[in-house]
Amino acid sequence: MNAPSKIEAGDAPGPQSGPPRERLVVVGNGMAGCRAVEEILARDPGRFEVVIFGAEPRVNYDRIMLSPVLAGDKSFEQIVINPQGWYDDNGITLVSGDKVVEIDRTTQTVIAASGRAEPYDKLLIATGSDPFIIPVPGKDLDGVVTFRDLDDVDKMLAAAEKGGSAVVIGGGLLGLEAAHGLNLRGMKVTVIHLMPTLMERQLDEAAGYLLKTELERRGQTILTGANTKEILGADGKVTGVRLEDGSVIDADIVVMAVGIRPNTALAAASGLTVERGIVVDDHMVTSDPAVMAVGECVQHRGTCYGLVAPLWDMCRVLADKATEAAPESAGYQGSVTSTKLKVSGIDLFSGGDFSGGEGCEDIVMRDASRGVYKRVIVKDAKIVGAVLYGDTADGSWYFDMIKRGEDVSDIREALIFGQAFAAGGALADPNAAVAALSDDAEICGCNGVSKGKVVACIEGGAHSLDAVRSGCKASASCGSCTGLVESLLALTLGGDVASGPKTLCKCTSFTHDDVRRLIVEKELRLIPQVMQELHWSTPDGCASCRPALNYYLLCAWPGQYVDDQKSRFVNERMHANIQKDGTYSVVPRMWGGLTNPQELRAIADVVEKYNAPMVKVTGGQRLDIFGIKKEDLPAVWADLNAAGMVSGHAYGKSLRTVKTCVGSEWCRFGTQDSTGLGVKIEHMTWGSWMPHKFKIAVSGCPRNCAEATIKDFGIVCVDSGYELHVGGNGGIKVRATDLLMKVATEEEALEVCAAFIQLYREDAHYLERTAPWIERVGLQYVKDKLEAEGAIGRYAARFRHSQQFMQDDPWAKRAAGEEAKLHQHLAEVRPFPAVQMENA
Repeated sequence: MNAPSKIEAGDAPGPQSGPPRERLVVVGNGMAGCRAVEEILARDPGRFEVVIFGAEPRVNYDRIMLSPVLAGDKSFEQIVINPQGWYDDNGITLVSGDKVVEIDRTTQTVIAASGRAEPYDKLLIATGSDPFIIPVPGKDLDGVVTFRDLDDVDKMLAAAEKGGSAVVIGGGLLGLEAAHGLNLRGMKVTVIHLMPTLMERQLDEAAGYLLKTELERRGQTILTGANTKEILGADGKVTGVRLEDGSVIDADIVVMAVGIRPNTALAAASGLTVERGIVVDDHMVTSDPAVMAVGECVQHRGTCYGLVAPLWDMCRVLADKATEAAPESAGYQGSVTSTKLKVSGIDLFSGGDFSGGEGCEDIVMRDASRGVYKRVIVKDAKIVGAVLYGDTADGSWYFDMIKRGEDVSDIREALIFGQAFAAGGALADPNAAVAALSDDAEICGCNGVSKGKVVACIEGGAHSLDAVRSGCKASASCGSCTGLVESLLALTLGGDVASGPKTLCKCTSFTHDDVRRLIVEKELRLIPQVMQELHWSTPDGCASCRPALNYYLLCAWPGQYVDDQKSRFVNERMHANIQKDGTYSVVPRMWGGLTNPQELRAIADVVEKYNAPMVKVTGGQRLDIFGIKKEDLPAVWADLNAAGMVSGHAYGKSLRTVKTCVGSEWCRFGTQDSTGLGVKIEHMTWGSWMPHKFKIAVSGCPRNCAEATIKDFGIVCVDSGYELHVGGNGGIKVRATDLLMKVATEEEALEVCAAFIQLYREDAHYLERTAPWIERVGLQYVKDKLEAEGAIGRYAARFRHSQQFMQDDPWAKRAAGEEAKLHQHLAEVRPFPAVQMENA
């Protein structure tokens, strides 16, 4: 996962006609700095000539979403907020990878590390925060990293690729997200937290306990009340962590995530007033009227903020001041903070002050069976704080009342049960509940978007979820507010909401991608568990979702999930293809299209013994035996097994065939041993379940006799090696393959084949062949996934691990008596014979 390493600066459009514009220089190309510029452009797009300096060599991206990048759920491109086109379109000069090292306030100039100097009329400092490094011996060892930017993620990914153990110091949000990502990457993870409660700034003791218990259930070791004394190392490389009690924890990587501190060094060196942060007034102006500051680096009325919502409020106030758009504005008055989070797939909400104390009343609800905990703190008949675990649907409602200071005396008794119950059932409709929120109620905490702004975006033409995400960024980050945005779409547009991504089926509002992601995030391992956790609208699913869920669980948890035969189509349950007369066809596997006299005699004997009316040579170089009765299938399989033949899986969403030509062994045009390679590939891949049927071919030369360029994975042998092609289809809609890459050796071809199959298995939707999958995601997406450093090895390793549990011949099991009831002869119902009754 590599972001662009360099972005050229100074490509902004040339000077515009008219009076000269003021020069605005922004130090900091992060979320706060760029959001402030966006707000300024929204008010007065022609007022400033803007130059933005960024220390990182890349465009502005969503740091909140670094955790999904670490976990493998998103790529860097998917978390970019402002692509290069945004800078170009707005005439902004981006100077990336060049850190500002000096501010000369006398000449109003900033100087970068490269020596580049830029004059300013207005300066905006948005340097954010620095990770706090605890001052213990060993903190500078190789392998000790922080978790603040994309470079940190790359270091963690490199460590995870090697495997081993990870120690995360800090049980706050960032620490737990780092632990979750490393755990998903296969590392053994231990979290060390100084305080007795995880995320103590957002959670009370009870919610922290529930979170700790759930994370431990998922395989992480959580040590609370633990103090790090020393980081151990050998030859300059980290090897472990010693705690104050003397215990030692092995570590191949140590992640420091104990907190942040405002990055004030540049401002302090320039002589600006700095305390804990850069001191600003209510309009985000520093002690120098020409210098503004915003974000995590500032201190306002004695408070420094580390959450994104206050930053967005600051940016709006700053833009009003800079453009003189609201001269009567009272400015920034501080923020009541809330946090709506997904920690490792677990829903949490925290808002206001939950510390309690004199005059406060706690209202608590616990539902152990659902894993739900709710606590609302009331003082003087007003809600002052709330903590929700497991069910955060009412978080926005509670937070809206906290901000407005609403009297809750009349609904005090029903308050803990949520908005719908507190309204006497009148708001059981979730859309009505959202309609009752005030216009300034926060909808998207990640991007600071209110209900009023979402509605304005919709009324401005954003008629789908994706359009809203693009327009005002609501639901564009963690996605936890998606339901609220969808309700606002429905309320604003009625039946005119444009269709969004297709859901898995009518039983759920989740897409295929959502379901696959949540199965892993929430560690869901049973079909009923998926349906319960993801709020299926039907008790047992349907014929569309059950086979899909069965496959997704098989793929996610190889060796742990037990295949649910009831959720398979009839051909897969019977391990043979049903024909129109009710009989079945049987296709034994022939490795690479090869056979021998023993196999041919066994097939001939089966045909005669069971009176099969037809034997047909298939396009995949196999023999298909037609007309086998259901009750004879186990005996047929037993006879074929005795000759060493296994199921050809001609009935399954699985590896079907590996077609070959004779290659260099016999053909005068052959460049490589295509038959031998095909046999090796089939031995590697047989038995693997896929989103859809999967066909492979290996041609020994560019004449392509095996038709490799219309297969899901095709290999064309050439003098210098092997061309690897993907995404072909010879069915109703013929599609030629795309060239994926070229490799030099058989071993590389086998490795890439395994990696591509696993990527397809993990990424495609159920019943989606490789051809439409590649057309949907794009060939470049596939290349980027596989060409990332070490990716082919990781995907191939996961495929081989899965195959340990897949390569059991189902015919042998059925021949031995498994699922015998499926092959019983259907009962016959005949009328009773007529009985002559004598007269009494």
